[in-house]
Amino acid sequence: MAPDNFMTRNAFDNEKYLQTQSERIKERINEFGGKLYLEFGGKLFDDYHASRVLPGFMPDSKLKMLLQLKDQVEIVIAVGSDALEKSKVRKDLGITYDSEVLRLIDEFRNIGLFVGSVVLTMYKEQAKARMFTEILKERGIKVYHHYPIEGYPSNISLIVSDEGYGRNDYIETTRELVVVTAPGPGSGKMATCLSQLYHEFKRGIKAGYAKFETFPIWNIPLKHPVNLAYEAATADLDDVNMIDPFHLEAYGKTTVNYNRDVEIFPVLSAMMEKIMGECPYKSPTDMGVNMAGNCIIDDRGASEAARQEIIRRYYNALADKAKGANPENIDTIIFKLELLMKQAGVTAENRKVIPAALKIAKETGKPAAAIELPDGQIVTGKTTDLMGCCSAALMNALKVLGGIDDEIHLISREIIEPIQKLKIKSFGSKNPRLHSDEILIALSMCAVTDPNAEKALDQLPKLRDCEGHCSVIYSSVDEKIMKKLGVRITCEPEYEVEKLYHV
Repeated sequence: MAPDNFMTRNAFDNEKYLQTQSERIKERINEFGGKLYLEFGGKLFDDYHASRVLPGFMPDSKLKMLLQLKDQVEIVIAVGSDALEKSKVRKDLGITYDSEVLRLIDEFRNIGLFVGSVVLTMYKEQAKARMFTEILKERGIKVYHHYPIEGYPSNISLIVSDEGYGRNDYIETTRELVVVTAPGPGSGKMATCLSQLYHEFKRGIKAGYAKFETFPIWNIPLKHPVNLAYEAATADLDDVNMIDPFHLEAYGKTTVNYNRDVEIFPVLSAMMEKIMGECPYKSPTDMGVNMAGNCIIDDRGASEAARQEIIRRYYNALADKAKGANPENIDTIIFKLELLMKQAGVTAENRKVIPAALKIAKETGKPAAAIELPDGQIVTGKTTDLMGCCSAALMNALKVLGGIDDEIHLISREIIEPIQKLKIKSFGSKNPRLHSDEILIALSMCAVTDPNAEKALDQLPKLRDCEGHCSVIYSSVDEKIMKKLGVRITCEPEYEVEKLYHV
């Protein structure tokens, strides 16, 4: 097993990744004669899943890699018209897909990447899709429409014809690397790439298609914890990692892919053969350009980080079920996550903050929280009349990180009590204890005159990537603050008090 302080170790060589990944994409461009449509799976930036399971991977690594190809890259954003019509929300950000498209455009432009256009897929003149089309046009963004094709993806003769892909708008592009990305899964990225190949070849332009997915990592074992963590992340999509049978047959080598790519490959191969005259790939693995597996420098560290991610995913699913904010298949998701924990050889005991928080909760009979610091040390917090357990754990963590004696009171009762009075008498709150946002504001006030309070505040950045657990479901305020601080939190799937409405 990896040592206790695995989270302080880099398991991934980010610089090597940036270099080798951009070189591999350049090679693939040249293989196709100078034009490549690259389907970009997952998140182009803010890829916190990758940074959690591959310590050392920076959340914006893929974006930085593209910046090395800046003058060659054009970005096309695909978004499903049905997703727009249903006001589908990107869960991690809490914003709808149309808002996410606009956010993506701003983010890409801010760092100097060229966004060529937006394509609305499965377009049937849905009301919200029409409205979004006009919004984009008003803002000077080129918009294209791709239409449903009857019998997709099996009716290849219709799909690869003037009545199939030929009906779609041809997306005008000007650069040799066209990155097709999306605000979320199911947006039609692959179909967009293939439709463009059809139109390019009709125009006598040589072009190719490739796929860039960070996970599963094709050249590590099928049941490696990093690949199992990918299954945990996509448990709601029914994705399953599997050996690529086409690659094994063609090359006699074992590689890892996932079920959707393996299932669609015969159809995709037939489409590309009809478009290009022959399919350039013998397997789904051939289509990929991912070099992440070559940049893992500490397998034990990555494995332990991935095991922690699986446990977190499991507890988060339990909490979602308890909150009622869950998909219809939540029980199936939880069952799958339980199986993945068994495959990874972990239980709740392997997440050190869980038994630590539960121990204090049992001793006090009240909610408790625990935080694991970068060096592996565990600090806890209990519920008092002044602050909640999350606030207490936060304050204790800042003391330890700052080398401040535990006996020192960073915030006096004289500061806390007026805030409690304001909460109860003016704001109508029934809970006088200070939440984490209120305790940090109070600490900030004390820092004006108290060097210890100032020193404690200076430790806040050190909490990023620390682990946290609470014996009850976090309040919405505490959850938001802990996530903003970068603490990777889980909780027991039960509320502190029995009532129907919780905030």
